[in-house]
Amino acid sequence: MKTIIKTTQAPAPIGPYNQAILNGGMLFISGQIALVPGTSELANADIATETNQVMLNLKAVLTEAGMDFKHIVKTTIFLSDMALFTQVNDVYGSYFSEEDGYPARETVAVKGLPKNVNVEISMIAIK
Repeated sequence: MKTIIKTTQAPAPIGPYNQAILNGGMLFISGQIALVPGTSELANADIATETNQVMLNLKAVLTEAGMDFKHIVKTTIFLSDMALFTQVNDVYGSYFSEEDGYPARETVAVKGLPKNVNVEISMIAIK
């Protein structure tokens, strides 16, 4: 049985999808970009700010589902340019600890992302 996870602390979907779906203890979080919750504004002054907002949006969805970053088992990072990898990785990595175990991950460069952002991240978590 699937449960729709929805919070006002993360951006509302801008299409026919949900922020996340919980099914059988697995949480599938849709890709998040640097939209500031409750607005149509992007937090994209620089790539570190943009990535941090993405991670805060993901954290809000996790919190709504009763989880946190230690529950993440898989992450996908989409970048507008692989030259941004190191800066994105630094911010992303600050949300995890080696003690809790890092998730599996892939990072890919794509031709374009919604609203012309530089980074989008989706996650899978297990409770």
